[in-house]
Amino acid sequence: MKTNKLTRSALLASLMLALGYVESLLPAFSAIPGIKLGLANTVLLYAVYICGVKSAVALAVIKVLLSGFLFGSPAAMLYSASGAALSLCAMLLFKRTGKFSPVGVSVAGAIAHNLGQCMAAACVIGISPVLAYFPMLLLSGAVTGLVTGTAAALVIKHMRPPKNKTEV
Repeated sequence: MKTNKLTRSALLASLMLALGYVESLLPAFSAIPGIKLGLANTVLLYAVYICGVKSAVALAVIKVLLSGFLFGSPAAMLYSASGAALSLCAMLLFKRTGKFSPVGVSVAGAIAHNLGQCMAAACVIGISPVLAYFPMLLLSGAVTGLVTGTAAALVIKHMRPPKNKTEV
């Protein structure tokens, strides 16, 4: 791995962890437990668009593991991993079609993240409580995906890496 790519990946991973930590300190902005804005997903979406699939996958894995060890629990890691895996797959698929903007890709990822977490919860606590909760999570995923996707689109637009070394 080139030094520039490694450095950028380390910075992005650090930023994801910092945003996740800051978000964990914020009071819940919803009466529905577990709903978060997903600030770190702006960084992951940037990675999907700018850094490529391998870097995005590595960043998602790093975030799940380090966030779980530093700020969470094994159960939180299970939910985070299932949500992150489904979310990243959805974002990569939607981006690959070329028919969706970063905002659309983000909304798909946020909804998929909630679906992944619900699937994990259904395995742990059963499907009935999860089914009652799922419509609210779909709506919150669409809203938070719109917000984080808009932020990521602005970052992608204004912070593209140089195309060649003469632009530095």
